[in-house]
Amino acid sequence: MITLSVVVPIRDGERFIADALTSLSRNARGDFEFIIVNDGSVDATGDIIDDFIGELPGLVVIRNPAPVGLADARNTGLSAATGRYVTYMDGDDWLAPGYLARLVEAIDGLGCDFVRVDHVQVEGRKRVVHRAPLARRGTVLAPRDAILPANVRTMVDYPYAWAGVYRRSLGDLLHFPGSLHTAEDRPWIWRLHREAATFAVVSLAGVFYRRMVSGSLTQVGDERQLHFFDAFELVFKDLEQEFLPKAARNFCALLAHHLEIGDRLTPALRARFGERGAQMVRALPPELVAEAVSRMSVEREATLRALVPDLPPSPHVRVRRDREES
Repeated sequence: MITLSVVVPIRDGERFIADALTSLSRNARGDFEFIIVNDGSVDATGDIIDDFIGELPGLVVIRNPAPVGLADARNTGLSAATGRYVTYMDGDDWLAPGYLARLVEAIDGLGCDFVRVDHVQVEGRKRVVHRAPLARRGTVLAPRDAILPANVRTMVDYPYAWAGVYRRSLGDLLHFPGSLHTAEDRPWIWRLHREAATFAVVSLAGVFYRRMVSGSLTQVGDERQLHFFDAFELVFKDLEQEFLPKAARNFCALLAHHLEIGDRLTPALRARFGERGAQMVRALPPELVAEAVSRMSVEREATLRALVPDLPPSPHVRVRRDREES
């Protein structure tokens, strides 16, 4: 019987995949399986993975002849999983020794549908622990109760699939929207928190997440960045009224962030991005947009107002700016 399935999608990751697989070998156990989905790599990634066959117990390799994208690569690995639990790791990240055993111990002990954890963000030699937003630790809670309030960072603002472990019996809730090649984790985390029954957060930081890696989707400036809007259309679809202020604030804040780093896009793509953004902002209830921008920094508010000049006045702008200037 397999206790844990670890799904690792990778595409053209020859620089990092050996580190990732070595870290898995330091977490190996007889009841763990490691499903590596080689998503159409054309570099030496496949050869490096093959070097670990026979060296990494529980290794399962799936090769996609052509790339299908991160979401569908994860879904492919999930379909092959046989464990009672499943977790994810990106192929350019790595795990602390013994981390997976502690992850299983946490969900076994709590008996909930899924457990979320902290992580370590890596930029060069810099290491910074990023904590999951929920302060209450080691207690089983209702996932829906961790979506609000709207005006603070909550668990739906922490979408990383690899920062947790999930019962495979959750079924479709663990699948990602295959149509998306970026921001696929946004509708995924919202659906998980809206529809799963129980979850918990524990103080465990064993995932080392490489940030600002060239070639990663967060750094690529092609048409896949437009999937940000498709992702949030899925978030807003059939969303309960009580959660709409949170989703609107979430969307507006992330849109402003993307606009701030818009120089990575070509002028034509930047124009399309702006048009799509303005269209979606105008489709939201004006009072929710006004509330959302009132909580932003002055700089981000200016960025969003430059995109949508007819935004309604912010109800809290005077109080907020006075506080910022003091």
